[in-house]
Amino acid sequence: MNSNSSSNNNSQSQTGERENRENNSKSLLLPFITTTMSGKTLLSIISIFLILIPLYLFIGTVDLKSHFFPLSQPSTTITTTSFFCPTSSSSQHQRLRVFMYDLPTRFNLAMISRKFSSDETPVNNRNFPPWPSNSGLRHQHSVEYWMMGSLMYEQASDTEWREAVRVLDPDIADVFFLPFFSSTSFNTHGHNMTDPQTEIDRQLQIDILEFLRKSQYWQRSGGRDHVIPMHHPNAFRFLRDQVNTSILIVADFGRYPKSMSRLSKDVVAPYVHVVESFIDDNSPDPFVSRTTLLFFRGRTIRKDEGIVRAKLGKILEGYKDVHYEQSFASDATIKASSQGMRTSKFCLNPAGDTPSSCRLFDAIVSHCVPVIVSDKIELPYEDELDYSQFSIFFSVKEALEPGYMVSELRKIEKERWMEMWKKLKNISHHYEFQYPPKREDAVNMLWRQVMHKLPETKLSVHRNRRLKIPDWWDLKRK
Repeated sequence: MNSNSSSNNNSQSQTGERENRENNSKSLLLPFITTTMSGKTLLSIISIFLILIPLYLFIGTVDLKSHFFPLSQPSTTITTTSFFCPTSSSSQHQRLRVFMYDLPTRFNLAMISRKFSSDETPVNNRNFPPWPSNSGLRHQHSVEYWMMGSLMYEQASDTEWREAVRVLDPDIADVFFLPFFSSTSFNTHGHNMTDPQTEIDRQLQIDILEFLRKSQYWQRSGGRDHVIPMHHPNAFRFLRDQVNTSILIVADFGRYPKSMSRLSKDVVAPYVHVVESFIDDNSPDPFVSRTTLLFFRGRTIRKDEGIVRAKLGKILEGYKDVHYEQSFASDATIKASSQGMRTSKFCLNPAGDTPSSCRLFDAIVSHCVPVIVSDKIELPYEDELDYSQFSIFFSVKEALEPGYMVSELRKIEKERWMEMWKKLKNISHHYEFQYPPKREDAVNMLWRQVMHKLPETKLSVHRNRRLKIPDWWDLKRK
Protein backbone atom coordinates (compact mmCIF):
# COMPACT_ATOMS: atom_id res chain seq x y z
CA MET A 1 0.00 0.00 0.00
CA ASN A 2 2.83 2.39 0.92
CA SER A 3 4.78 1.62 -2.28
CA ASN A 4 1.70 2.20 -4.39
CA SER A 5 1.00 5.49 -2.65
CA SER A 6 4.58 6.60 -3.16
CA SER A 7 4.43 5.65 -6.85
CA ASN A 8 1.22 7.64 -7.28
CA ASN A 9 2.72 10.67 -5.58
CA ASN A 10 5.75 10.56 -7.89
CA SER A 11 3.52 10.27 -10.95
CA GLN A 12 1.40 13.24 -9.86
CA SER A 13 4.51 15.22 -9.14
CA GLN A 14 5.88 14.53 -12.65
CA THR A 15 2.54 15.46 -14.25
CA GLY A 16 2.43 18.74 -12.34
CA GLU A 17 5.94 19.60 -13.44
CA ARG A 18 5.03 18.94 -17.13
CA GLU A 19 1.94 21.19 -16.85
CA ASN A 20 4.04 23.93 -15.26
CA ARG A 21 6.60 23.70 -18.06
CA GLU A 22 3.80 23.83 -20.72
CA ASN A 23 2.21 26.84 -19.02
CA ASN A 24 5.56 28.55 -18.84
CA SER A 25 6.10 27.84 -22.52
CA LYS A 26 2.65 29.30 -23.40
CA SER A 27 3.30 32.38 -21.33
CA LEU A 28 6.59 32.85 -23.16
CA LEU A 29 4.97 32.35 -26.58
CA LEU A 30 1.87 34.56 -25.89
CA PRO A 31 3.64 37.92 -26.26
CA PHE A 32 5.21 36.68 -29.48
CA ILE A 33 1.85 35.48 -30.87
CA THR A 34 0.07 38.67 -29.77
CA THR A 35 2.79 40.81 -31.23
CA THR A 36 2.66 38.88 -34.46
CA MET A 37 -1.17 39.19 -34.75
CA SER A 38 -1.06 42.89 -33.88
CA GLY A 39 1.56 43.40 -36.52
CA LYS A 40 -0.59 41.69 -39.15
CA THR A 41 -3.59 43.81 -38.19
CA LEU A 42 -1.56 46.97 -38.29
CA LEU A 43 -0.09 45.95 -41.61
CA SER A 44 -3.60 45.32 -42.97
CA ILE A 45 -4.82 48.75 -41.83
CA ILE A 46 -1.79 50.44 -43.34
CA SER A 47 -2.38 48.57 -46.60
CA ILE A 48 -6.04 49.71 -46.66
CA PHE A 49 -5.03 53.33 -46.09
CA LEU A 50 -2.39 53.06 -48.80
CA ILE A 51 -5.14 51.93 -51.19
CA LEU A 52 -7.79 54.45 -50.07
CA ILE A 53 -5.65 57.58 -50.07
CA PRO A 54 -4.69 57.44 -53.77
CA LEU A 55 -8.29 56.54 -54.58
CA TYR A 56 -9.62 59.62 -52.73
CA LEU A 57 -6.94 61.76 -54.30
CA PHE A 58 -8.04 60.52 -57.73
CA ILE A 59 -11.69 61.30 -56.99
CA GLY A 60 -10.75 64.67 -55.48
CA THR A 61 -12.61 64.32 -52.20
CA VAL A 62 -10.20 63.47 -49.43
CA ASP A 63 -12.53 63.61 -46.43
CA LEU A 64 -11.75 60.58 -44.31
CA LYS A 65 -13.63 61.93 -41.34
CA SER A 66 -16.90 62.17 -43.19
CA HIS A 67 -16.28 58.73 -44.75
CA PHE A 68 -15.57 56.85 -41.54
CA PHE A 69 -17.55 59.00 -39.11
CA PRO A 70 -20.58 60.29 -41.05
CA LEU A 71 -22.70 60.83 -37.93
CA SER A 72 -20.20 63.32 -36.57
CA GLN A 73 -20.89 65.75 -39.45
CA PRO A 74 -23.29 68.63 -38.70
CA SER A 75 -26.61 68.70 -40.55
CA THR A 76 -27.13 71.36 -43.21
CA THR A 77 -30.30 73.45 -43.43
CA ILE A 78 -31.02 75.39 -46.60
CA THR A 79 -33.01 78.57 -46.04
CA THR A 80 -34.46 80.46 -48.97
CA THR A 81 -35.68 84.01 -48.48
CA SER A 82 -37.42 85.57 -51.45
CA PHE A 83 -40.17 88.08 -52.12
CA PHE A 84 -41.47 85.76 -54.79
CA CYS A 85 -41.88 82.05 -54.14
CA PRO A 86 -39.01 80.41 -56.07
CA THR A 87 -39.62 77.80 -58.69
CA SER A 88 -37.96 74.42 -58.47
CA SER A 89 -34.75 73.71 -60.32
CA SER A 90 -35.02 72.56 -63.89
CA SER A 91 -34.03 69.00 -62.99
CA GLN A 92 -36.96 68.76 -60.58
CA HIS A 93 -39.39 71.06 -62.41
CA GLN A 94 -42.67 69.29 -62.96
CA ARG A 95 -44.51 70.71 -65.95
CA LEU A 96 -48.24 70.59 -66.49
CA ARG A 97 -49.15 68.25 -69.34
CA VAL A 98 -51.93 69.84 -71.37
CA PHE A 99 -53.95 68.31 -74.16
CA MET A 100 -55.48 71.06 -76.33
CA TYR A 101 -58.59 70.23 -78.33
CA ASP A 102 -58.24 70.81 -82.07
CA LEU A 103 -61.27 73.04 -82.72
CA PRO A 104 -62.45 74.55 -86.00
CA THR A 105 -61.02 78.06 -86.26
CA ARG A 106 -64.48 79.70 -86.06
CA PHE A 107 -64.24 79.05 -82.32
CA ASN A 108 -61.03 81.04 -81.95
CA LEU A 109 -58.61 82.52 -84.50
CA ALA A 110 -61.21 83.36 -87.15
CA MET A 111 -62.47 86.05 -84.76
CA ILE A 112 -59.17 87.95 -84.91
CA SER A 113 -57.70 87.09 -88.34
CA ARG A 114 -59.38 86.79 -91.74
CA LYS A 115 -56.86 84.24 -93.00
CA PHE A 116 -58.48 81.71 -90.64
CA SER A 117 -62.02 82.38 -91.86
CA SER A 118 -62.11 78.86 -93.27
CA ASP A 119 -62.34 76.06 -90.73
CA GLU A 120 -60.10 74.03 -93.02
CA THR A 121 -57.07 76.30 -92.47
CA PRO A 122 -54.52 74.41 -90.35
CA VAL A 123 -53.06 76.19 -87.32
CA ASN A 124 -49.46 75.78 -86.21
CA ASN A 125 -46.73 77.79 -84.53
CA ARG A 126 -45.52 79.12 -87.89
CA ASN A 127 -48.79 80.76 -88.91
CA PHE A 128 -50.13 81.66 -85.44
CA PRO A 129 -51.34 85.26 -85.94
CA PRO A 130 -50.38 88.23 -83.76
CA TRP A 131 -53.07 89.83 -81.65
CA PRO A 132 -54.56 92.70 -83.74
CA SER A 133 -53.22 96.11 -82.75
CA ASN A 134 -56.56 97.85 -83.43
CA SER A 135 -58.60 95.71 -81.02
CA GLY A 136 -59.18 98.47 -78.45
CA LEU A 137 -60.50 97.31 -75.10
CA ARG A 138 -61.04 93.78 -76.40
CA HIS A 139 -57.33 93.39 -75.69
CA GLN A 140 -57.78 93.44 -71.91
CA HIS A 141 -59.81 90.20 -71.93
CA SER A 142 -57.63 88.33 -74.47
CA VAL A 143 -56.23 85.82 -71.93
CA GLU A 144 -57.66 82.93 -73.97
CA TYR A 145 -55.53 83.89 -76.99
CA TRP A 146 -52.28 83.98 -75.00
CA MET A 147 -52.98 80.65 -73.33
CA MET A 148 -53.59 79.04 -76.70
CA GLY A 149 -50.44 80.65 -78.10
CA SER A 150 -48.31 79.31 -75.27
CA LEU A 151 -49.34 75.77 -76.23
CA MET A 152 -48.82 76.39 -79.95
CA TYR A 153 -45.29 77.67 -79.41
CA GLU A 154 -42.65 75.03 -80.04
CA GLN A 155 -39.07 75.59 -78.95
CA ALA A 156 -37.19 72.66 -77.44
CA SER A 157 -34.58 74.84 -75.71
CA ASP A 158 -37.30 76.63 -73.70
CA THR A 159 -38.95 73.59 -72.14
CA GLU A 160 -36.99 73.73 -68.88
CA TRP A 161 -38.74 76.92 -67.70
CA ARG A 162 -42.16 76.43 -69.25
CA GLU A 163 -44.90 75.69 -66.75
CA ALA A 164 -47.04 73.78 -69.27
CA VAL A 165 -46.24 71.58 -72.23
CA ARG A 166 -48.63 70.43 -74.90
CA VAL A 167 -49.07 66.67 -75.21
CA LEU A 168 -50.66 64.98 -78.20
CA ASP A 169 -51.71 61.87 -76.30
CA PRO A 170 -54.81 62.68 -74.21
CA ASP A 171 -54.26 59.62 -72.03
CA ILE A 172 -51.17 61.17 -70.42
CA ALA A 173 -52.62 64.67 -70.00
CA ASP A 174 -53.08 66.30 -66.60
CA VAL A 175 -55.70 68.72 -67.95
CA PHE A 176 -57.59 69.43 -71.17
CA PHE A 177 -57.59 72.96 -72.60
CA LEU A 178 -60.58 74.24 -74.58
CA PRO A 179 -59.37 77.02 -76.95
CA PHE A 180 -62.78 78.63 -77.33
CA PHE A 181 -62.43 82.44 -77.37
CA SER A 182 -65.57 83.08 -75.33
CA SER A 183 -64.55 86.62 -74.28
CA THR A 184 -63.61 87.62 -77.82
CA SER A 185 -66.86 86.10 -79.06
CA PHE A 186 -68.89 88.28 -76.69
CA ASN A 187 -66.97 91.40 -77.74
CA THR A 188 -67.15 90.56 -81.47
CA HIS A 189 -70.68 89.34 -81.99
CA GLY A 190 -72.87 92.27 -81.00
CA HIS A 191 -72.26 95.59 -79.31
CA ASN A 192 -74.71 95.02 -76.45
CA MET A 193 -76.80 92.32 -74.83
CA THR A 194 -79.81 92.87 -77.11
CA ASP A 195 -77.93 93.05 -80.43
CA PRO A 196 -79.17 90.35 -82.87
CA GLN A 197 -75.53 89.53 -83.59
CA THR A 198 -75.30 87.96 -80.15
CA GLU A 199 -77.13 84.96 -81.62
CA ILE A 200 -73.82 84.01 -83.26
CA ASP A 201 -72.20 83.93 -79.82
CA ARG A 202 -75.07 81.83 -78.50
CA GLN A 203 -74.77 79.32 -81.36
CA LEU A 204 -71.02 78.96 -80.81
CA GLN A 205 -71.72 78.07 -77.19
CA ILE A 206 -74.32 75.49 -78.21
CA ASP A 207 -71.91 73.95 -80.71
CA ILE A 208 -68.98 73.83 -78.29
CA LEU A 209 -71.10 72.06 -75.67
CA GLU A 210 -72.19 69.50 -78.24
CA PHE A 211 -68.54 68.94 -79.10
CA LEU A 212 -67.59 68.47 -75.45
CA ARG A 213 -70.39 66.04 -74.67
CA LYS A 214 -69.14 63.77 -77.43
CA SER A 215 -65.63 63.72 -75.94
CA GLN A 216 -64.85 60.60 -73.93
CA TYR A 217 -62.47 62.67 -71.80
CA TRP A 218 -65.17 65.16 -70.90
CA GLN A 219 -67.50 62.26 -70.10
CA ARG A 220 -64.84 60.52 -68.04
CA SER A 221 -64.37 63.43 -65.60
CA GLY A 222 -67.59 65.36 -66.10
CA GLY A 223 -65.38 68.20 -67.33
CA ARG A 224 -63.59 68.58 -63.99
CA ASP A 225 -60.10 68.36 -65.50
CA HIS A 226 -60.91 70.78 -68.34
CA VAL A 227 -59.58 74.34 -68.44
CA ILE A 228 -61.94 76.91 -69.97
CA PRO A 229 -61.03 80.61 -70.27
CA MET A 230 -63.99 82.84 -69.38
CA HIS A 231 -62.28 86.13 -68.55
CA HIS A 232 -64.88 88.69 -69.61
CA PRO A 233 -67.70 88.92 -67.03
CA ASN A 234 -70.21 88.13 -69.81
CA ALA A 235 -68.21 85.41 -71.55
CA PHE A 236 -70.09 82.14 -72.19
CA ARG A 237 -73.10 83.90 -70.63
CA PHE A 238 -75.84 81.80 -72.25
CA LEU A 239 -74.68 78.33 -71.20
CA ARG A 240 -71.94 78.86 -68.62
CA ASP A 241 -73.83 76.81 -66.04
CA GLN A 242 -73.23 73.75 -68.25
CA VAL A 243 -69.47 73.93 -67.65
CA ASN A 244 -69.49 74.85 -63.96
CA THR A 245 -67.43 71.82 -62.91
CA SER A 246 -64.43 72.84 -65.03
CA ILE A 247 -61.43 74.96 -64.06
CA LEU A 248 -62.51 78.40 -65.21
CA ILE A 249 -60.06 81.21 -65.96
CA VAL A 250 -61.83 84.35 -64.70
CA ALA A 251 -61.13 88.02 -63.96
CA ASP A 252 -63.10 87.89 -60.70
CA PHE A 253 -66.24 86.30 -59.28
CA GLY A 254 -68.54 89.32 -59.49
CA ARG A 255 -71.03 87.73 -61.91
CA TYR A 256 -70.75 84.09 -60.94
CA PRO A 257 -72.88 82.36 -58.31
CA LYS A 258 -70.92 80.39 -55.70
CA SER A 259 -72.45 77.17 -57.01
CA MET A 260 -70.68 77.76 -60.32
CA SER A 261 -67.34 79.43 -59.65
CA ARG A 262 -65.16 79.63 -56.56
CA LEU A 263 -61.59 80.40 -55.61
CA SER A 264 -60.72 76.84 -54.59
CA LYS A 265 -61.55 75.49 -58.07
CA ASP A 266 -60.94 78.33 -60.52
CA VAL A 267 -58.02 80.58 -61.47
CA VAL A 268 -58.04 84.37 -61.25
CA ALA A 269 -56.17 85.87 -64.21
CA PRO A 270 -54.91 89.44 -64.58
CA TYR A 271 -56.33 91.68 -67.25
CA VAL A 272 -54.03 92.26 -70.22
CA HIS A 273 -52.80 95.79 -69.51
CA VAL A 274 -53.60 98.44 -72.13
CA VAL A 275 -50.92 101.04 -71.27
CA GLU A 276 -47.33 100.56 -72.33
CA SER A 277 -45.02 99.01 -69.74
CA PHE A 278 -42.62 101.45 -68.05
CA ILE A 279 -39.35 99.85 -69.18
CA ASP A 280 -36.87 102.67 -68.45
CA ASP A 281 -38.12 103.65 -64.99
CA ASN A 282 -34.68 104.68 -63.72
CA SER A 283 -35.29 107.97 -61.95
CA PRO A 284 -32.65 108.59 -59.24
CA ASP A 285 -35.41 109.78 -56.90
CA PRO A 286 -38.86 108.64 -58.09
CA PHE A 287 -40.51 109.74 -54.85
CA VAL A 288 -39.65 113.33 -55.73
CA SER A 289 -40.09 113.12 -59.51
CA ARG A 290 -43.58 111.63 -59.16
CA THR A 291 -45.28 114.85 -58.11
CA THR A 292 -48.92 113.67 -58.10
CA LEU A 293 -49.98 111.98 -54.86
CA LEU A 294 -53.01 110.07 -56.17
CA PHE A 295 -54.13 109.51 -59.78
CA PHE A 296 -57.35 108.28 -61.40
CA ARG A 297 -58.61 108.65 -64.97
CA GLY A 298 -61.57 106.62 -66.21
CA ARG A 299 -65.29 106.13 -66.16
CA THR A 300 -66.95 107.29 -62.97
CA ILE A 301 -70.47 105.98 -63.67
CA ARG A 302 -70.43 102.23 -63.03
CA LYS A 303 -72.82 99.56 -61.77
CA ASP A 304 -72.89 97.41 -58.63
CA GLU A 305 -69.87 98.03 -56.38
CA GLY A 306 -68.57 100.46 -59.01
CA ILE A 307 -70.98 103.16 -57.83
CA VAL A 308 -68.22 104.06 -55.38
CA ARG A 309 -66.41 105.84 -58.23
CA ALA A 310 -68.89 108.70 -58.48
CA LYS A 311 -68.82 109.18 -54.72
CA LEU A 312 -65.03 109.23 -54.65
CA GLY A 313 -65.03 111.99 -57.27
CA LYS A 314 -66.80 114.31 -54.85
CA ILE A 315 -64.68 113.34 -51.84
CA LEU A 316 -61.38 113.90 -53.67
CA GLU A 317 -62.20 117.38 -54.96
CA GLY A 318 -60.00 120.30 -53.87
CA TYR A 319 -56.64 118.50 -53.42
CA LYS A 320 -53.91 120.07 -55.58
CA ASP A 321 -51.87 116.84 -55.75
CA VAL A 322 -54.83 114.52 -56.45
CA HIS A 323 -55.89 113.97 -60.08
CA TYR A 324 -59.39 112.48 -60.44
CA GLU A 325 -60.86 112.72 -63.95
CA GLN A 326 -63.85 111.31 -65.81
CA SER A 327 -62.65 109.80 -69.11
CA PHE A 328 -63.59 107.33 -71.84
CA ALA A 329 -61.10 104.95 -73.42
CA SER A 330 -59.40 105.99 -76.64
CA ASP A 331 -55.85 105.94 -77.93
CA ALA A 332 -55.33 109.52 -76.71
CA THR A 333 -56.79 108.96 -73.24
CA ILE A 334 -54.85 105.71 -72.78
CA LYS A 335 -51.60 107.57 -73.50
CA ALA A 336 -52.65 110.34 -71.10
CA SER A 337 -53.41 107.74 -68.43
CA SER A 338 -50.03 106.13 -68.95
CA GLN A 339 -48.25 109.47 -68.49
CA GLY A 340 -50.34 110.25 -65.42
CA MET A 341 -49.53 106.92 -63.78
CA ARG A 342 -45.82 107.29 -64.45
CA THR A 343 -45.75 110.67 -62.68
CA SER A 344 -47.84 109.63 -59.67
CA LYS A 345 -46.90 107.94 -56.40
CA PHE A 346 -50.26 106.18 -55.97
CA CYS A 347 -52.89 105.06 -58.49
CA LEU A 348 -56.49 104.68 -57.37
CA ASN A 349 -58.17 101.40 -58.36
CA PRO A 350 -61.83 101.37 -57.30
CA ALA A 351 -64.15 98.55 -58.33
CA GLY A 352 -65.80 98.75 -61.74
CA ASP A 353 -68.93 96.92 -62.87
CA THR A 354 -67.31 93.93 -61.16
CA PRO A 355 -64.86 93.94 -58.22
CA SER A 356 -61.78 94.21 -60.47
CA SER A 357 -60.67 96.37 -63.40
CA CYS A 358 -57.84 96.59 -65.89
CA ARG A 359 -56.62 99.80 -64.20
CA LEU A 360 -54.92 97.80 -61.43
CA PHE A 361 -52.62 96.05 -63.89
CA ASP A 362 -51.96 99.27 -65.80
CA ALA A 363 -50.76 100.71 -62.48
CA ILE A 364 -48.52 97.71 -61.77
CA VAL A 365 -46.66 97.90 -65.10
CA SER A 366 -46.39 101.69 -64.59
CA HIS A 367 -44.82 101.09 -61.16
CA CYS A 368 -47.45 103.30 -59.55
CA VAL A 369 -48.38 101.90 -56.13
CA PRO A 370 -51.99 100.63 -56.43
CA VAL A 371 -54.58 101.92 -53.97
CA ILE A 372 -57.31 99.27 -54.11
CA VAL A 373 -60.86 100.11 -53.04
CA SER A 374 -62.94 96.97 -53.45
CA ASP A 375 -64.42 94.75 -50.75
CA LYS A 376 -64.85 91.67 -52.93
CA ILE A 377 -61.78 91.66 -55.15
CA GLU A 378 -59.71 88.51 -55.65
CA LEU A 379 -56.19 88.87 -57.02
CA PRO A 380 -54.04 86.77 -59.39
CA TYR A 381 -51.28 84.51 -58.04
CA GLU A 382 -52.10 85.43 -54.45
CA ASP A 383 -50.79 82.12 -53.12
CA GLU A 384 -47.38 83.25 -54.42
CA LEU A 385 -47.47 87.05 -54.16
CA ASP A 386 -48.25 89.17 -51.10
CA TYR A 387 -50.01 92.21 -52.54
CA SER A 388 -49.77 94.09 -49.25
CA GLN A 389 -46.07 94.49 -49.94
CA PHE A 390 -46.66 96.66 -53.02
CA SER A 391 -50.28 97.85 -52.72
CA ILE A 392 -52.46 99.83 -50.30
CA PHE A 393 -55.97 98.61 -49.44
CA PHE A 394 -59.01 100.54 -48.22
CA SER A 395 -62.49 99.20 -47.62
CA VAL A 396 -65.28 101.06 -49.39
CA LYS A 397 -66.41 102.46 -46.04
CA GLU A 398 -62.91 103.79 -45.28
CA ALA A 399 -62.49 105.30 -48.74
CA LEU A 400 -65.79 107.19 -48.47
CA GLU A 401 -64.85 108.82 -45.18
CA PRO A 402 -63.95 112.41 -46.14
CA GLY A 403 -60.24 113.11 -45.87
CA TYR A 404 -59.32 109.70 -44.47
CA MET A 405 -57.74 108.06 -47.53
CA VAL A 406 -55.64 111.08 -48.54
CA SER A 407 -54.51 111.55 -44.95
CA GLU A 408 -53.38 107.92 -44.69
CA LEU A 409 -51.47 108.12 -47.96
CA ARG A 410 -49.63 111.23 -46.80
CA LYS A 411 -48.45 109.31 -43.71
CA ILE A 412 -46.55 106.80 -45.85
CA GLU A 413 -42.89 107.72 -45.56
CA LYS A 414 -40.46 107.81 -48.45
CA GLU A 415 -38.59 104.67 -47.35
CA ARG A 416 -41.74 102.55 -47.34
CA TRP A 417 -42.94 103.91 -50.67
CA MET A 418 -39.53 103.29 -52.25
CA GLU A 419 -39.66 99.68 -51.08
CA MET A 420 -43.07 99.18 -52.68
CA TRP A 421 -41.88 100.85 -55.89
CA LYS A 422 -38.87 98.52 -56.07
CA LYS A 423 -41.09 95.46 -55.59
CA LEU A 424 -43.42 96.62 -58.34
CA LYS A 425 -40.43 96.76 -60.67
CA ASN A 426 -39.40 93.25 -59.56
CA ILE A 427 -42.79 91.61 -60.11
CA SER A 428 -44.28 93.51 -63.05
CA HIS A 429 -43.04 90.88 -65.56
CA HIS A 430 -45.56 88.44 -64.05
CA TYR A 431 -48.29 90.56 -65.68
CA GLU A 432 -46.87 90.56 -69.22
CA PHE A 433 -48.75 88.54 -71.85
CA GLN A 434 -46.54 87.91 -74.88
CA TYR A 435 -45.80 85.57 -77.75
CA PRO A 436 -43.45 83.80 -77.68
CA PRO A 437 -43.93 83.30 -73.95
CA LYS A 438 -41.09 84.00 -71.53
CA ARG A 439 -39.99 82.67 -68.17
CA GLU A 440 -42.52 83.44 -65.41
CA ASP A 441 -44.57 85.82 -67.54
CA ALA A 442 -48.34 86.06 -67.13
CA VAL A 443 -49.28 82.98 -69.14
CA ASN A 444 -46.68 80.79 -67.41
CA MET A 445 -47.90 82.04 -64.04
CA LEU A 446 -51.45 81.08 -65.04
CA TRP A 447 -50.47 77.56 -66.02
CA ARG A 448 -48.71 77.19 -62.68
CA GLN A 449 -51.91 78.31 -60.97
CA VAL A 450 -53.79 75.61 -62.89
CA MET A 451 -51.29 73.05 -61.61
CA HIS A 452 -51.99 74.22 -58.05
CA LYS A 453 -55.64 73.26 -58.59
CA LEU A 454 -54.85 69.68 -59.60
CA PRO A 455 -55.07 68.03 -56.14
CA GLU A 456 -58.64 69.26 -55.63
CA THR A 457 -59.48 68.46 -59.24
CA LYS A 458 -58.32 64.87 -58.86
CA LEU A 459 -60.20 64.52 -55.58
CA SER A 460 -63.36 65.77 -57.29
CA VAL A 461 -62.90 63.42 -60.27
CA HIS A 462 -62.34 60.36 -58.06
CA ARG A 463 -65.28 61.14 -55.75
CA ASN A 464 -67.59 61.68 -58.71
CA ARG A 465 -66.80 58.21 -60.07
CA ARG A 466 -68.10 56.45 -56.98
CA LEU A 467 -71.00 58.72 -55.88
CA LYS A 468 -74.44 57.18 -56.40
CA ILE A 469 -76.42 60.25 -55.31
CA PRO A 470 -75.96 64.04 -55.80
CA ASP A 471 -72.92 65.26 -53.88
CA TRP A 472 -74.15 65.84 -50.34
CA TRP A 473 -71.56 68.62 -49.85
CA ASP A 474 -73.47 70.70 -52.42
CA LEU A 475 -76.77 70.27 -50.63
CA LYS A 476 -77.98 72.61 -47.90
CA ARG A 477 -77.27 70.92 -44.61
CA LYS A 478 -79.80 71.12 -41.81
